[in-house]
Amino acid sequence: MNKIEETIKGIAQLDRGAMEAARARQDALTKPQGSLGVLESLSVKVAGITANYMPAIEKKVIITMAADHGIAVEGVSAYPREVTAQMVYNFLRGGAAINVLARHIGARVVVVDMGVAADIDIGEDSGIDNYIFVKKKIGYGTANISKGGAMSYEDAIRSIEGGIEVLEHELEHEKGGGVDIVGVGDMGIGNTTPSSAITAFITGEPVESVTGRGTGLDDNGLANKVKVIKKALEVNNPNREDAIDILAKLGGFEIGGMAGVMLAAAAHRIPVVIDGFISGAAALIAYGLSPKIKDYLIASHLSVEAGHRAILNYIGLKPLFNLNMRLGEGTGAALGIWLVDAACRILCEMATFEEAGVSRKE
Repeated sequence: MNKIEETIKGIAQLDRGAMEAARARQDALTKPQGSLGVLESLSVKVAGITANYMPAIEKKVIITMAADHGIAVEGVSAYPREVTAQMVYNFLRGGAAINVLARHIGARVVVVDMGVAADIDIGEDSGIDNYIFVKKKIGYGTANISKGGAMSYEDAIRSIEGGIEVLEHELEHEKGGGVDIVGVGDMGIGNTTPSSAITAFITGEPVESVTGRGTGLDDNGLANKVKVIKKALEVNNPNREDAIDILAKLGGFEIGGMAGVMLAAAAHRIPVVIDGFISGAAALIAYGLSPKIKDYLIASHLSVEAGHRAILNYIGLKPLFNLNMRLGEGTGAALGIWLVDAACRILCEMATFEEAGVSRKE
């Protein structure tokens, strides 16, 4: 049994007893039943995930996975490929949006090189010491999916296994001491293109309806992007019954890595907060490998990217908020973790009617 199969085998059903106890406590808190809406149901879901009717969200981790894409040479991004590596350094110095939001919610950021098209130098003299860096490089970017597969089948497996290993390492990390919740994010110039290809192929939605402007393409750029994606689907024709083949033909190393994180988190009963479109494409791969993953996923927000709604509808997830975001990095996931924390604090810290000496509804 390989690492992926072993991880999937470890994904259990939600703990119904913990969920019933959490719901009973929610109904006994000093408020009209249901008056906190989604915060109530969210805390009950987390109780089921963690098998604890009083779940505490203290050890927060955001895993931001970076990789480059061969399809970028087809003019599908408004930014040059070099930006991927440059932004990795920005993450590690604490200067990116994800760093700001992670500090805001008290999360540590783990930056993973899954396939950046450059060597990331974090030597002692680099001045980079604020954030955790993990090297899981599968290759120096994927191949051009408009001409053939993004990666070999074996590399697709390696990317998923790499994500599993990153999560499992964080469970024992000497600085963090475990993980109560994990958010997943991405960095990769051109990665909305493979994400659109994956989304169109799996959901069956037209390419035009799941393809957006990414980093800011104009109308001509968007038309070219749609054309490139259609060509990639025609050239590659993945096996619809094999999520790993879909990843290998159309995906990215960071997409496989995020799918691995999701599977590993579920196997360890850890809630997974997904970010926007790219992590949504990774969720499609994880869902294809194990539909049980749905119960462990929490959709943070609805991205502006056109295909994100199709992803959430296909899996059956509802986003917690819509702030017209489309940055990636795990920024939406960070805010989602903040809301999950708030929901669990309500469940655990509010007084019941009995404890507060407050009369119940007549």
